[in-house]
Amino acid sequence: MKKRKMIIKNGTFAVMQNQKNVLRGYMVVEDDLITYIGEQEPQVEEGTEVIDGTHLFFLPGLINTHGHTAMSLLRGYGDDLVLQVWLQEKMWPMEGKFTADDVYWGTSLSVVEMLKGGTTTFLDMYDHMDQVASVTEQSGIRGVLTRGVIGLCPPDVQRHKLEEATAFAKNWHGKANGRITTMISPHAPYTCPPDYIEKFVQIAHELDLPLHTHMSETAAEVEQNVKDYGERPVAHLLRLGVFSRPALVAHGVHLTDEEIEILAAHNVAVSHNPGSNLKLASGVARVPELLKAGVTVSLGTDGPASNNNLDMFEEMRLAALIHKGVSGDPTAIPAAEALRMGTEYGAKSLFLEGVGTLAAGMKADFIALNTDQAHFLPHTDFISHAVYSASAKDVEHVWVDGKQLVKNGACLTLDEEKIRREAQGAFERLLTR
Repeated sequence: MKKRKMIIKNGTFAVMQNQKNVLRGYMVVEDDLITYIGEQEPQVEEGTEVIDGTHLFFLPGLINTHGHTAMSLLRGYGDDLVLQVWLQEKMWPMEGKFTADDVYWGTSLSVVEMLKGGTTTFLDMYDHMDQVASVTEQSGIRGVLTRGVIGLCPPDVQRHKLEEATAFAKNWHGKANGRITTMISPHAPYTCPPDYIEKFVQIAHELDLPLHTHMSETAAEVEQNVKDYGERPVAHLLRLGVFSRPALVAHGVHLTDEEIEILAAHNVAVSHNPGSNLKLASGVARVPELLKAGVTVSLGTDGPASNNNLDMFEEMRLAALIHKGVSGDPTAIPAAEALRMGTEYGAKSLFLEGVGTLAAGMKADFIALNTDQAHFLPHTDFISHAVYSASAKDVEHVWVDGKQLVKNGACLTLDEEKIRREAQGAFERLLTR
């Protein structure tokens, strides 16, 4: 079968490997891989697709390491509330009415938003995950998918949910030409009894898969854990064996120095969700301290009902800004580090190899920003501009596995007009159930 070949000429690329972090020149893609990136124009075969990179800034695709995509159907439904009230009085009653169709259209809506905003890989923890996987496969995006399980239910229901999570992880891992990988996810220490969490750890060992869970998102959650189990969430999860597997925890807002050391010692990655944590007033995670300790910290939007968008540029900007403000140190999270959190560290957090940077031999997951706009001028520091000036709306083109999914701002693989109509209808039907 003939290889797909493409060369981008006269582009500006975020390589994040030389002193300036930026390279002006050429990038060659063959099928799903980057085969060359450099300042010298390479020789290419006749018939190679040529893209003019003038006025475009090319970045690795953004990686969203924590979210619940179908919750786009609940965007704006329960705002300005504390986490437990928001969950128990607004989200969970509505989510209890969700059908597989609702999850399909809610996920589709989120995937359109993510792709058009430059996100090429996302983690999703939810229910009806076959629907999420189907949208992922159809759209061309890269997905790390997991059936999130809340264990506040009778033993027979717990058993059914565990079996469902296991079957999903087995059935979909490595599918869609390897674009879909899976994890095992007990929802949180406060929603899953200890013996139930241990069963998920056992399954993760048997299937050789990573674990993902919410942890230490709010002060109240930490206090409840101490009250219920006599220890804070980090020690609790350590004792239950969660950190015996490759693990990614979402939030990690309320951590002590000792807990940060434990996470570093066990190579536990943290998905920092600044927008959601600010909106729910959960607090500000100790990201500079985590990074200094050697913990891999990536970025997530969380669900679109607690953010309320899926703009990873906004998360990078928030990550760079709020830690400056809280610490009083303007060097706390530099722009380049925020960009790595949204790309390279995201791939590491999700245990994905071959994505997250622009380099020969890496997967061709990349995006192009339109720099021919007022807020990108003057052309001083493109990394700074990407973090402090850009937004999702600046994304012009998106490729995953070397296949173009967004062209001139339009999604090529999904019917956006139909998805918008169906998602609105799904929400209206939820209100009447």
